[in-house]
Amino acid sequence: MVSPNKNEKKSLSAIDLFCGIGGLSYGLKKAGIPVIAGIDMDDSCQYAFEKNIKGTFVKKDIATVKGKELKRKYWKNKNTIKVLVGCAPCQPFSSHTNKIKNKKRSVRWKLLNEFSRLIKETVPEIVSMENVPNLGNQKIFKDFVTSLKKQNYFVTYTNIYCPDYGIPQKRLRLVLLASKFGNVEFIPKTNSPENYVNLKKAIGHLQPIESGTISENDPLHRTTKLSNINLKRIRTSKPKGTWLDWEKDLRLKCHKKKSGNSYKSVYGRMSWDEPSSTITTQFYNYGTGRFGHPEQDRAITIREAALLQTFPIDYKFYQKKEDILLTKLGTHIGNAVPPDLGYMIGKTIQNHIGGTNVTKK
Repeated sequence: MVSPNKNEKKSLSAIDLFCGIGGLSYGLKKAGIPVIAGIDMDDSCQYAFEKNIKGTFVKKDIATVKGKELKRKYWKNKNTIKVLVGCAPCQPFSSHTNKIKNKKRSVRWKLLNEFSRLIKETVPEIVSMENVPNLGNQKIFKDFVTSLKKQNYFVTYTNIYCPDYGIPQKRLRLVLLASKFGNVEFIPKTNSPENYVNLKKAIGHLQPIESGTISENDPLHRTTKLSNINLKRIRTSKPKGTWLDWEKDLRLKCHKKKSGNSYKSVYGRMSWDEPSSTITTQFYNYGTGRFGHPEQDRAITIREAALLQTFPIDYKFYQKKEDILLTKLGTHIGNAVPPDLGYMIGKTIQNHIGGTNVTKK
């Protein structure tokens, strides 16, 4: 086992694979770990990543990235502790996708193998990976862990419930940490059910707006316009309720099928006194989950979703107002690792190598 000198302040340097707009990177940066580069195929993420993280955005397919390239361009200092992190696109591992036949034919399914290859080629001292909980049951993940152990990494992974770390969202994520220095212990939970950050605290201060309108004070505080039938549905909906609360003439055909009983949260309202449901890329669409505002007759806005994902209010998502598109920003925000989850990972790494203690939020 390699051991860093705990009395010596170590220099860390991280590279974020599948970086997106920088949610994970921002959390690491907040925890004191500089992120010098982010790699992603979607160049529409470049502005937000570079503006907020101040690292270099590399538009590239991870399958074409070579370890020697990362070391030559970004990890030149041999005395730096190298940190390689990433959240491979989770669609191949999600519970919804697992119902689709021939899932292993998906190109994205193999991205975790490319992550594993880059670990072998760069030999970082610290590795972290975040993904959906269902990934932990898959052979590809078990192979990933086995590969790390064969390279003499100490591997720790667990499912993290985001409200336990002050994130106002019922998101459950698999987080893995691997280290050349020894076993990694996740930092203690900062919150308990008695003091989870609820919806009221997270977004209750925002200006009320109507369906299909934009706040005069905040161009990101905008929402889609509901159809007449959906307006009737949301006006009948209650926080924590389901479509069973509706009159039968408001129900969809799928609700009348036996299989429809499995999806009671769609067209649902959120509740002020709880964390939100998991934010997805379709949060702005009232009919794709429990994304109805607790009181106002509309789906949640871009700003509300960003705050529920724990992006700070001053995070730069767009360069020009013409870039504010619900579909694009929905994808950016919904796919992001919550920055506060990245912060928890960063503080865990800092504590592991002898950093400062984490403080309760």
